[in-house]
Amino acid sequence: MAEWPTIASLATAGGTLVLAVATFSSVRSAQRATRLAERSTQISERALLIGLRPVLVPSRESDPVESVRFIEGRTVDVEGGMVGIEHEDESFYFVMPLRNVGPGLGVIHGWYVTSEPPASRNHADPDEFRPQSVDLYVPAGDTGFWQGAVREPDDPFRAGLAESFAAGETLTIELLYGDHEGGQRAISRFIATHQDDGRWRARVVRHWPLEAPDPRHQRD
Repeated sequence: MAEWPTIASLATAGGTLVLAVATFSSVRSAQRATRLAERSTQISERALLIGLRPVLVPSRESDPVESVRFIEGRTVDVEGGMVGIEHEDESFYFVMPLRNVGPGLGVIHGWYVTSEPPASRNHADPDEFRPQSVDLYVPAGDTGFWQGAVREPDDPFRAGLAESFAAGETLTIELLYGDHEGGQRAISRFIATHQDDGRWRARVVRHWPLEAPDPRHQRD
């Protein structure tokens, strides 16, 4: 004869087990959906940021000459792909035509120049960069320029500069820049090498993202 209390208990236990399995599956599905939604949001945000990211490189030789005026009234004319470096009355004037190969508007925030070999160190600390007195814009897919000057006798950027300039040695220029909203901050390192015709040729050798991990340093 069937023991109905036992059967009822087993049925209750079975129902509870089925409900637990269903609940577990539902929670797992919800967690999976949440992760997928978060991942989708991250991808969308990253795609949006990529659409704002500037990437600065030297301009092409076929690009127009940049004619840049300094506050003293001095004008420096520089052809595409070159760096204008002029030395007069203990002052140094720098002009570098640029091209923005990224999809976002570039705004140059500061600069750093040194006579040290480019392979001898990491980029300078952002706090050591000299702020631009005015914003310098480089439109996406278009050209612009950077300018800077070393005038004061005690300027820290002056160390070794006169000797390297006179000897035609390589100079290192680093630019700190970002998008028009102040994000996407990056540092690009350029080198200026002296040519036989007396001009200085520009070349970019490294880009560092400041708001994302450097892919060169990521571990597998």
